[in-house]
Amino acid sequence: MDIRTLTYRTTTAVTVFVLLSGGAAYLLGAEGAVAGVTALGYPAYVVTLLGVWKVLGAVALTVPGYARLKEWAYAGVVFDLSGATVSHLASGSAAFHAVVPTTLLVVAGLSWATRPASRRLDAPEREAVAVG
Repeated sequence: MDIRTLTYRTTTAVTVFVLLSGGAAYLLGAEGAVAGVTALGYPAYVVTLLGVWKVLGAVALTVPGYARLKEWAYAGVVFDLSGATVSHLASGSAAFHAVVPTTLLVVAGLSWATRPASRRLDAPEREAVAVG
C-alpha cells in the first residue's frame, strides 16, 4: 500500500467516524451534544437536522460509486466544520473548541485530496454551444 492510499484510508476513516459518532449523538439527543449546540445560540431542533446530515454524509463517503454524491458529502463536511469553527469563535468559546473542528476540517480535506480516481468526479469536457 502506498502512502497516498494509506493517507486516504486513514483520513477517510477518521472523517466517517467523526460524522457517524457526532450524528448518532445528535440523533440520540445526547445531553452534551445538545448542550454544545444550544450554547452556541442555535435552537435545539438544529441538532436533529445536523444529525441526519452527518449520518447521511458518512454513508455517502463509504458507499462505493456515486462520485457526485461524495463531492456533495465533502462539501457538507466543509460547511459543517467551518461553521462550527466560526460559531465557536463568534460565541466566545474557549480557543480549543475552534481548534478541534478546524483540525478535523484539515483531515477531511486530506481525505478529499487523496481519494482514488474511482471516487473522483470527472469533469467531462463540454462543447461550447452557440447561442442565438
